[in-house]
Amino acid sequence: MSLLDALSTPRLRWDGRHPNTVLVSLSLIMLAAFWSLDVVSMAPNRIVQGTSYGALEALGWPGALLATLLLSFIGILAWQPSHRHYRALLAAVMTLMALMPVGLIASSYLLIDPELPQARLGLGAAYWVVLFVLLLCLIEIRLRLKLTRLWPTLLLCGVALVWWLCATLWLDSLALVQEFKARDRQFLRAIGQHVTLVGAAVSISVVVGLVLAMLMRRYARLQKSAFAVLNFLQTIPSLALFGLLLAPLAWLAANVPLLGRLGVSGIGTTPALIALIAYSLLPMVRNTYIALEEVSPDTLEAAKGMGMRAGQRFWQVRLPLALPVLLEGVRITTVQAIGLTAVAALIGAGGLGTFIFQGLGQAAMDMVLLGALPILMLALVVDAGLGALAEALRPGGTR
Repeated sequence: MSLLDALSTPRLRWDGRHPNTVLVSLSLIMLAAFWSLDVVSMAPNRIVQGTSYGALEALGWPGALLATLLLSFIGILAWQPSHRHYRALLAAVMTLMALMPVGLIASSYLLIDPELPQARLGLGAAYWVVLFVLLLCLIEIRLRLKLTRLWPTLLLCGVALVWWLCATLWLDSLALVQEFKARDRQFLRAIGQHVTLVGAAVSISVVVGLVLAMLMRRYARLQKSAFAVLNFLQTIPSLALFGLLLAPLAWLAANVPLLGRLGVSGIGTTPALIALIAYSLLPMVRNTYIALEEVSPDTLEAAKGMGMRAGQRFWQVRLPLALPVLLEGVRITTVQAIGLTAVAALIGAGGLGTFIFQGLGQAAMDMVLLGALPILMLALVVDAGLGALAEALRPGGTR
């Protein structure tokens, strides 16, 4: 080929039809996990260790074949993706998630003897791997379709409703359901304690973070010292910080009667709340400070030229423009607080962490899941909801 011919040959361009290697790889990982790992386990009671079963034993030939076809369908569509194929991929992923409890129902009928009312069906490693990889597929598809974070959240809520209906009506033998039924009131009370602690810590950190960020903008010398203290607080392990708070709070409760009557003590809610606020301040202050600083000076100058006073410029111009970045700080703070609140159960603050540590002490992994799964779901919902709100408030965002 001559140089002229080479220069005149059109260059290859991305046309959206090349294989999506991410989705193809994830499809192969799910197929490998489905056929090589245990799908479910069955134990005659809570004490005896369960027996693991693979795909054919747990689902039978029809169920195993259907699951294999659906998992392969993701890789086939991802081989030559288009916008229409990505929509089909989204439907396939959500269908697979919705059918997962149906597979457990089939396993309970195939494996559990009706004469063993205490028998328990547990989730195998294949279920967890496939569920995790399906969530990764959902993220990739959302990015390809350019969906906001709100749509995947709504779809996952629909899937969660299907799971809840299946668990309520047909999955009495599932170990996780049995753990819930044995302590349902305690579970609901723990959710209330968890949400209350997170809500109080985040609300206080938002107010304190906004005040600190405004003071740091006004007094430049305060910036380095404040960030140094907040960074130092982040380096202290959570258990160590809870322990450091025990002695001074117990002394205050014993020597200041008013604090004692208000419920302040060395263990319980008070040290947990203080520690959560301390950990929440750094992301809140940092994002608030950056959000306020990033507002264009030209915009503020234009507002000043329109006759707005300093207070009006802050509340009507600077703060609304800074709100999307500020909300990202609230999102990071809330997700972090949801996870850290689980550790607060060790000092008697309650919450979902109670089930995690009780389950670890009793070597009952289903009880651990009873506390860990709601924490994960809360974090995902909050992350997606606040993230979608921040995207909608950005200039040109989806409303």
